[in-house]
Amino acid sequence: MKIIKVILAGITGGVVNSIGIWAFGVLGINQALGFNMAPELTVAWLMPRLISSALWGLLFLLPFWPHALIRKGLLLSIGPLALMLFMVFPKMGAGMLGLQLGPAAPFFALFFSMVWGGTAGLFLKIFKD
Repeated sequence: MKIIKVILAGITGGVVNSIGIWAFGVLGINQALGFNMAPELTVAWLMPRLISSALWGLLFLLPFWPHALIRKGLLLSIGPLALMLFMVFPKMGAGMLGLQLGPAAPFFALFFSMVWGGTAGLFLKIFKD
């Protein structure tokens, strides 16, 4: 049951993260602040994000900070952040740290990774045993 809960927490974080990135793009916030990314909200864009978010959610099984779940989520968001900055951005042709998307790319990646971790931690706090 705990495995299912952390997977759902990861997915919930992924949904909030993805909708946030999409909304910031649609509203022009990303572009106005120097991050040239405005993804389309499609199943093809969303599904890989939700699957990886579910897998990252498994990190909540690590036995530390069991009563500080939001803080734990913020710390665990370092994993997805590193993956984005050093693997995903370069693979999509945006360069290391995503700097070809603009100078603010690393900061947006940090912000949205923390959105994932904070949301996942909040989910677990709300639905604690």
